[in-house]
Amino acid sequence: MSTLDQFESVFNAAAKDAFTPQSIKIKRVLIIQDLPETLQDDYLYLVKGFLAVLEHNTEVEWKVFGSTESSMHILLEAVENNRPDLIVTYRHLHCDAVDWHYGLGTHIDVLTQATTTPVLILPNPDRKNLADHSLNKTNQVMAVTDHLAGDHSLVSYASLFTQTGGTLFLAHVEDKAVFDRYISAVSKIPDLDTETASEQIKARLLKDPNDYVESCRKNLAETFPTINIEHWVRLGCRMSDYRNLIDKNEIDLLVMYTKDDEQLAMHGVAYPLAVELRTTPLLML
Repeated sequence: MSTLDQFESVFNAAAKDAFTPQSIKIKRVLIIQDLPETLQDDYLYLVKGFLAVLEHNTEVEWKVFGSTESSMHILLEAVENNRPDLIVTYRHLHCDAVDWHYGLGTHIDVLTQATTTPVLILPNPDRKNLADHSLNKTNQVMAVTDHLAGDHSLVSYASLFTQTGGTLFLAHVEDKAVFDRYISAVSKIPDLDTETASEQIKARLLKDPNDYVESCRKNLAETFPTINIEHWVRLGCRMSDYRNLIDKNEIDLLVMYTKDDEQLAMHGVAYPLAVELRTTPLLML
């Protein structure tokens, strides 16, 4: 390796993404539902209780929209007219597939992808097997991404939704199957030491998100001094590791990105997690 290459490597390794808090205000919440009119006030009460943290420093305007019959066009028009800072709805809106384990429902798919507004997806009101801690509060919040370093907006939203005295988990899992495939390719190149490459690449992959977490911890101590910060960075299987972490820590709210500039479908691991975590509230950005 030339001296120039060595210098460039050292320079790149020293460059770090430091967390920059984003200013986020949620003043207008639009609750989209398909419940009978007699149940709508009860559902509003449930949602306001679950999201009580939003009213700690800001006066929030809550609006309930929808009926037993609403077309997708009408829903999108309501979002455009109300211009909410947050949409709250639930799985299988305007759909009778609540007992099926596949998908979120057409209305939810469109809402999360066709609008720029964050969408909070709750378990369907018809579900009977919710955990005791579900929909009570946002004491345990987890931000999930496949690229934690630099995700300022994700961390900022997750912090805002974590209640006083609660815990924010910052989770980042590098895909071990992908890592193993590249190391397998390295093992077939005579000029490269496979063991050294494996150890150093793994360490490098995990160092960046760990460093970013430390910058989050430092900055959030100033902007959100009443919440605790925990992190979980590792090489593993994203789906099973995230599920285990969510179950173990009884996560009240999962925060993740869904938009992808290169495709219409949800971003990365977001959709598989959203489909499988049927009783976990999801904030989809």
